[in-house]
Amino acid sequence: MGVLREMAGRLKTELAVYRLVARHPRTPRLAKWLLVIAVGYALMPFDLIPDFIPVIGHLDELVIIPGLVYLALKMIPPEVVSECRQQVKIAV
Repeated sequence: MGVLREMAGRLKTELAVYRLVARHPRTPRLAKWLLVIAVGYALMPFDLIPDFIPVIGHLDELVIIPGLVYLALKMIPPEVVSECRQQVKIAV
């Protein structure tokens, strides 16, 4: 159970960082949109590829969401991400 709690804590921290990054004025507009699309896709009540399709139905969430976040983070200056991580670390 400790591993799951640790993972949940890291996920919560990362989401807080991404929220700050998306609001940061130095974040490129395209990166902001990619983050919004990733969160929206994760929260969507339906899937573009239904889960009842074997393997592919579950892989879409495992590929699309991290891929969008990865692309967004590649576009954002590293100092912006570091600054946002520090803000989250201070808040916790």
